[in-house]
Amino acid sequence: MKTRITELLNIKYPIFQGGMAWVADGDLAGAVSKAGGLGIIGGGNAPKEVVKANIDKIKSMTDKPFGVNIMLLSPFADDIVDLVIEEGVKVVTTGAGNPGKYMERLHAAGITVIPVVPSVALAKRMQKLGVDAVIAEGMEAGGHIGKLTTMALVRQVVDALDIPVIAAGGIADGRGMAAGFMLGAEAVQVGTRFVVAKESNAHPAFKDKVLKAKDIDTVVSASVVGHPVRAIKNKLAIAYSQAEKDFLAGKKSAEEIEELGAGALRNAVVDGDVVNGSVMAGQIAGLITKEETCAEILEDLYASAKSVIAEEARRWSDLLD
Repeated sequence: MKTRITELLNIKYPIFQGGMAWVADGDLAGAVSKAGGLGIIGGGNAPKEVVKANIDKIKSMTDKPFGVNIMLLSPFADDIVDLVIEEGVKVVTTGAGNPGKYMERLHAAGITVIPVVPSVALAKRMQKLGVDAVIAEGMEAGGHIGKLTTMALVRQVVDALDIPVIAAGGIADGRGMAAGFMLGAEAVQVGTRFVVAKESNAHPAFKDKVLKAKDIDTVVSASVVGHPVRAIKNKLAIAYSQAEKDFLAGKKSAEEIEELGAGALRNAVVDGDVVNGSVMAGQIAGLITKEETCAEILEDLYASAKSVIAEEARRWSDLLD
């Protein structure tokens, strides 16, 4: 399956592993890249030395392309940009901000720049900046989300742009991957399924929470302060719900709501506190029921998507004859 994305990045499968903070480390991203996808280190709010250690880990595992996700609101964003240039990283994905001020330096270093976008307007703005592709992520995704669903967003972004589009949000199997391609995407990004990969260092309690999740178990918190986050419902999510009611009633400030989430993702991923921590996961978690290696996940996604597309082609051919 060759697309502009596989050709641009020199990867076997048109599949990105989401750059999830605290989850997407060198072990996970390295395993994905080694198996033929695009592994992405989740920079999050990590300092330069932490991200460098993850880059070093990948380089010790494979010479295949990999990426680094840079959260542009991070206090270390400038340092991480310096780092990816110094280390010869080939791909950068960005979120939570505008990569405009870094574009010239990144491109001069031969780095492919792919921002995550939640809307057509932002996608158009990114194309004008000269980015190489965009990841159109629907609100079914885990973590920080926008307002549009993947089904509505991807097709509109594809129609609005000339550059390749990667579909993300609610994709965890071959059917989802095939659907992304039918909407016009040239690759997909998968997050939640890789959380429970065997190479993932997420705490066993975190993985177990994802594996046991049902289709309606995720909720969106912090929408009232403009930073909506999707995670599996637990004590923290209930506390968020009450805090948002108090905010609307004038009893709590936006700062107090933001403080609820401070360190919550690390608490869940690293320490295994899935009661008071933030168990970020997508709505597709209900479809994920087992741990597999990254290679098995990639092979299943690709083979299943290929099978679905071939079967639908045959079915429509029969219907149209």
